[in-house]
Amino acid sequence: MTTLLIADLHLQPARPEVTAGFLHWLENRARGADALYILGDFFEAWIGDDLLDLGDADPTGNAPLALRVAGALRRLSEDGTRIRLMHGNRDFLLGERFANAAGARLLPDPSVIDMGGSPVLLMHGDSLCTGDEAYMAFRNQARDPRWQQQVLAMPISDRLALARQLREQSGEANSNKAEDIMDVTPGEVGRVMRDQGVTTLIHGHTHRPAVHGLEVDGKPAQRLVLGDWQPGKGWEIAVEETGKPELREVNV
Repeated sequence: MTTLLIADLHLQPARPEVTAGFLHWLENRARGADALYILGDFFEAWIGDDLLDLGDADPTGNAPLALRVAGALRRLSEDGTRIRLMHGNRDFLLGERFANAAGARLLPDPSVIDMGGSPVLLMHGDSLCTGDEAYMAFRNQARDPRWQQQVLAMPISDRLALARQLREQSGEANSNKAEDIMDVTPGEVGRVMRDQGVTTLIHGHTHRPAVHGLEVDGKPAQRLVLGDWQPGKGWEIAVEETGKPELREVNV
């Protein structure tokens, strides 16, 4: 029995090597796994599930990419692997239609799952970065169902333009922020783990893969951080016979 967790692939037409690496990993590493959890920012941007209607006619290449990836995930699901998708800060508009096409289910952020007989908290990780007040304000807006419905009511061309604008603004803002502001807030990590009653937390978002030891209510605890995927390299957390999650760099 193997459970695999990944995050922050940021799939996009401009980085075909990452997509090819992921599909290779999916076929050769994930095949036969009991479960696969994708903890957000699977796509660099997601403007709505109706993107799938464009098919090969999409001049941006996003629709053919999404359909190809959904098909590969569905084949894995049909072979018996449970697939769960969590929203990230880039693909928060990912919906049920894509999940169904991929043979997957959407997973709330945060979620507690049983892993080797112990509760483990799964998050994308952006909500832990409370020191970045400007981002947290945007996150609250982006998660508002009313705002999302307004965006989804826009023509696809306008949504594509909005996605480009948001990415540019994010890049400019991050270049002027201190490194610690863009990382998780330790106090928030402890608070969330305490509230959820767990001693293990797994998340992505920060692109800082590591295993951190800490204490929660006097008990030893750990926070495992998934890394982002690059051409030829990815990150996974695997839970196998021992029941303990292990962070690994993988060649793809």
